[in-house]
Amino acid sequence: MKYTFLILSLLLIPSIGGIAYAHTVDAVGEYRIEIGWMNEPVMSGDTNGLELYVSPLVDCPDISIPLECANSQEFQNGIEGLRKLLKIQFVYDKTQTITLPLVVDHNIPGKYYAFITPTVSGYFQANLVGKILDTPVNLSMHPPPIAERSYIEFPQLADLALTEVIDDNTKLVERITSLENSIQNLENSSNQMQNEIDMNDIWGTVIGIIAIIIAIIALVKTRKN
Repeated sequence: MKYTFLILSLLLIPSIGGIAYAHTVDAVGEYRIEIGWMNEPVMSGDTNGLELYVSPLVDCPDISIPLECANSQEFQNGIEGLRKLLKIQFVYDKTQTITLPLVVDHNIPGKYYAFITPTVSGYFQANLVGKILDTPVNLSMHPPPIAERSYIEFPQLADLALTEVIDDNTKLVERITSLENSIQNLENSSNQMQNEIDMNDIWGTVIGIIAIIIAIIALVKTRKN
């Protein structure tokens, strides 16, 4: 029983992975559209490319929904000559859009690329606009999400670099603080010395005045005598 469960688990793992990184399929008129990333999983900060497959949609007598019909088929007999007829718009957060031209795969007819370097993680919308031969196209599709690059970085150089910068800044602040303390101590010493000098002048003046008073008293007594 344990071995049976283990075998079933191993069989399910690839299926789960396929769901996570499967291509997206749709239909436009008489054509089957398929998109997916060249390199999966897709990581933010890495240059990647969206693969576009365009092929005829074979009739499905038993399936009335075009999308389900397209999903039941494989890419074959690709449609060539669409590089100047189609473009892909990448949309992020419904506010930022970039339109990219298609690049032809010369080894596989009907396969095209749109290269991009996603800078953030999350979900992107891919709008296919233009036409397939004489069929107008304005189709929104959703390729698999982009993962955060930091999740797979090892060792995390970015964090190490940030830590080093913080340490350097901390040491610099400590040195500046030490220098400020030294300057403050010098100022305090200077003020203390100035105060001592001023006090000595006061005592000297007082002593001089006392001496003058004593001399005057002595002189008065001498005259009386």
